[in-house]
Amino acid sequence: MALLDRLPAVSPAAYRRITLVALWSLVFIVVTGAGVRLTGSGLGCSSWPGCEPGQFVPHDESSINPWIEFVNRLITGAVSVAVALAVLGSVRRAPRRQDLTLLSWGLVAGVVGQILLGAVVVQMEVHPITVQGHFLLSAVLVANAVVLHHRAARPDGADGHPAPATPLVGPALVRLARAAVVAGAAVMLAGTVVTGAGPHAGDEDAERLEVSVRAVAMLHSALTWIFLAVVVVLVLRLRRSGAPRVALDHASALLTVIVLQGALGYTQYVTGVPELLVGLHVLGSMLMWAAVLRLLLTLTEPLPLAAPAASSGAVAAPGAGAPAADRAGA
Repeated sequence: MALLDRLPAVSPAAYRRITLVALWSLVFIVVTGAGVRLTGSGLGCSSWPGCEPGQFVPHDESSINPWIEFVNRLITGAVSVAVALAVLGSVRRAPRRQDLTLLSWGLVAGVVGQILLGAVVVQMEVHPITVQGHFLLSAVLVANAVVLHHRAARPDGADGHPAPATPLVGPALVRLARAAVVAGAAVMLAGTVVTGAGPHAGDEDAERLEVSVRAVAMLHSALTWIFLAVVVVLVLRLRRSGAPRVALDHASALLTVIVLQGALGYTQYVTGVPELLVGLHVLGSMLMWAAVLRLLLTLTEPLPLAAPAASSGAVAAPGAGAPAADRAGA
């Protein structure tokens, strides 16, 4: 602790920038991990943590696959540094907040879990179940990082806690936003099943899930349509309720991401799932996930500047944009 005390204090604004770097690094490693699978490099390194038994760095000059897998491991190391900085920043943030410290340690636990699960993926020769688990744990990590980044902008309250926040909308719309998060999670889960049954296994000899690719793709599509319907209803109800502009902006952004992601999904399906489109689809899934979580946080834990300005020029209190009837859950 004496060493930590010598580190410079971190302002709330600087700490939020640190959390943004951690968030984007976690999204980036998901995409590069997909790149490993899409290039057939899942078993480019046959051992862990070294690439091969007795050697840390690949020495096979006849194939680029070991280097792709090895570079992805190095990127994981860089992500670990970003997460470690989030923890150190939470300790040195002035004032220190307990919720931010706990959330930052959650990132550490998740990254350690990813590293260990990565070893299992190699040992199990990229079995689709382990690959699914790797991706879903990444989604949990990204969710943690989104909450941390959002919470880092909340004003400081007393005794190391954030200041209380009043939801921007009533209970009915909050429940609908939570339903959107559940629907988004279901879409991602179904997507991992499609991946586990599809052609991009990470290695030509890897096992595949013994299910119909067409059937699980149709399920994935149906869940996406349900997700879209929930978000459309949410957007319409937010508009009718007179919700603040920030809520409408986040809802519109989410709706846009879902439409683009759906269009990309259908395109890759009819074109034979080319690697580039699949990689973009993976990126889109993380952007969609972050967007739906951000919308829920915006509605339930509004930031200081989230409320619209009143006609007098003053900033309205959080939740002032929602009619009284909706705030009551009508």
